Amino acid sequence: VQLVESGGGLVQPGGSLRLSCAASISIFNFDAMGWYRQAPGNQRELVATMTRTGNTNYKDSVKGRFTISRDSTKNTVDLQMNSLKPEDTAVYYCNVRYTGFNYWGKGTLVTVSS
Repeated sequence: VQLVESGGGLVQPGGSLRLSCAASISIFNFDAMGWYRQAPGNQRELVATMTRTGNTNYKDSVKGRFTISRDSTKNTVDLQMNSLKPEDTAVYYCNVRYTGFNYWGKGTLVTVSS
C-alpha cells in the first residue's frame, strides 16, 4: 500500500487547509485510516481516525476544528482543518491499517504562522 499526502503549506492563524491522502488501493479495503502529526521535538500523535464503518475519533484539541472524511471518487482520505493555530504546526502523516499492518505516508508539512 502506498500513501501520498498533499495539501500542506503555510497558513496564517485562523486559516484553513485541506490535506489529502491518496492511496494505491481502494480506501474501502482499509480497516482504519487516520491522520497523525509530529511537531519538532515531539512524538508523533494521533489527530483523527476513521474506521471502515465510518466511526471517527479526534484528538481533544482539534475537536470542532478538524474533520476527517473519505472521498470515494478521488480515493482519498482527507483532513479539513479550520481555525488553525500555531500549535497545529507539524508534519502531518496519513496512516492506514490493512491486513493487520500499518502503512504510513511520507508526510506533508503544515506551518501556521503570521
